[in-house]
Amino acid sequence: MRTAFIAALLVPMLALAAADRCPVTVVPDEHVPVLASEPVTASGSGPNVVETDFLVGTVDTIGGTTYDWQANGPVYRMMANAPGNGVHVTWMFSASMTGTAFADRNMKYNYYDFTLAGWQYNDPDFMASGINVFSDRTGYGSLDYDPADMVAVISGHQGTTVLHPVVARDMLPGAGIFDLCAGDALANLWPPIALDQNSKVHCACIIDDGSANRKNLYYTNVDPWCTWMTPISIVGPQPNPEFSDQNIAASKQSGKVCVTWVYSPTGYNQDPGFYRISNDGGTTWGDATDLGWPPAFGGDTTPSYHITSLFPFYDRADRLHIMAGVTPFYNDTNWILPAQIWHWCPDLSPQWSMVHEAYADSIGAAVGYNASLACRPSIGEDSQGNLFVAWEEFDPVNVEPGPPTVLRGDIFVAGSDDDGMSWHDAVKLTEGGTGSHRFPSVIDMAVDMAGEAEEVWIVYEIDQVAGFFVQSENIATNNPIIVHKVPVSDIIPSGVAEPGVSRAPLANELTATPNPLGGRTVIGYALARPGAMTLTVYDAAGRPVRVLDQGVRDAGRYSVAWDRRSDGGELVAAGVYFYTLATDDKSLTEKLIVVR
Repeated sequence: MRTAFIAALLVPMLALAAADRCPVTVVPDEHVPVLASEPVTASGSGPNVVETDFLVGTVDTIGGTTYDWQANGPVYRMMANAPGNGVHVTWMFSASMTGTAFADRNMKYNYYDFTLAGWQYNDPDFMASGINVFSDRTGYGSLDYDPADMVAVISGHQGTTVLHPVVARDMLPGAGIFDLCAGDALANLWPPIALDQNSKVHCACIIDDGSANRKNLYYTNVDPWCTWMTPISIVGPQPNPEFSDQNIAASKQSGKVCVTWVYSPTGYNQDPGFYRISNDGGTTWGDATDLGWPPAFGGDTTPSYHITSLFPFYDRADRLHIMAGVTPFYNDTNWILPAQIWHWCPDLSPQWSMVHEAYADSIGAAVGYNASLACRPSIGEDSQGNLFVAWEEFDPVNVEPGPPTVLRGDIFVAGSDDDGMSWHDAVKLTEGGTGSHRFPSVIDMAVDMAGEAEEVWIVYEIDQVAGFFVQSENIATNNPIIVHKVPVSDIIPSGVAEPGVSRAPLANELTATPNPLGGRTVIGYALARPGAMTLTVYDAAGRPVRVLDQGVRDAGRYSVAWDRRSDGGELVAAGVYFYTLATDDKSLTEKLIVVR
């Protein structure tokens, strides 16, 4: 029955162009200027210059861009919560209204300061909000924060005719004074980055082999600062991506790094997904592994990873999660619907869980380049261990009249309160209107200000006219960059019974954020069973420094802050410490580094 249903569902799609069965995979031409349509000018003021209904939460407009093509494949990490300091955000900026040279293209940056409770680089004209990170033409980067000092680190590829990677590191949290580090001789592109607990900058990139393919996946890192490692291929024996669909994650609890990619050759194929893991900060790597297929669809209809997959993430318990978007492969053809969002975690049984399915009996237009009906998932968490996934999904009846005639997109989010084993119903955040909501990236850690309810923040673009100006499909418009703030209770309706405690985890857990620390860190611990517990900090010689918490606790998740003081009130010296969670039947110990 499932096979017959899928076949019947896809029949109305036959009237659409072949590109809508298997969306054309394209990247912008970096160097060939073309004439664009007559540009539309927008006022560039106010939080909302397009007709849009925000259904849940609140929104801040933090910037703008005419560069409406923010990602070729999966979305990268574009927003990060530096605990106790603020939220870092980046996006790809241009104000160009003609051509495709985009000489002013840059990664822009804005910062929400928790102490000042506001965005530091906002302007009444949203196109003037944010600050340029780089001095030369740069794009297609990502963001992470350094756990040692909470500053933003932002990447991109730079240049006009010969492109190379570049990273920038802020001097202080939110200062906006970036130290630039260019890898001039590496000739690699689309360089997403992630930082581990030791502040090493990890990068997955596509090597420019001098042809138009730009298909070879490599790994490099920056450690120490501004010393680039010679790139190494990490795909073998698996195939190269054939497209810029790679992504990367690093753990803030250990030296683990994960690179993901989809093998996406030209034509109709059942495209597989792969990952490769290093447990020692990128020094050595395990085998490149086929991710396999989630149990999607059924019968003669098999899943294929879309090029907007995959998104890896390490949570505070050091568990790996990978978000995937799959579409049907039927009769030797890739289709754009039904589209499903799946979650994979190797520590769960079963390892796969479906987050959401999007389908329609028919759609009023194409979804456009490099998209399916629901795609580009990203994942983050909150202090209680709940998981959150955001993605873009196209409204089958909200059509940009064009030309080109394309669907407009909306933003969705879903949450899990059992480590990703099951998911609450998706929450739609935006409703139709004349804008297209695209390229969402969810924050890595939910925001909790002054003890208020935690919020999940999502950054995305509202394209005033759907159809990409960057691809010479449509006119240039000033497009707002939005941060959408949604209370956790609106995503997980059951909520949390009391602050600091949630549902029982699968096993005892122990984490500290930040680590290394300069002043204050928050130690989170989880108890799988009720009973007596003690949380203690020890010095390198094994002597107790401070008892942070003790007593009889219910199963659940807890957190406590340590400000570097001993039980006697003295400020401890920089160095290596250990923190131990002791219960009736076991103890768990982790390293804690004080840097100043």
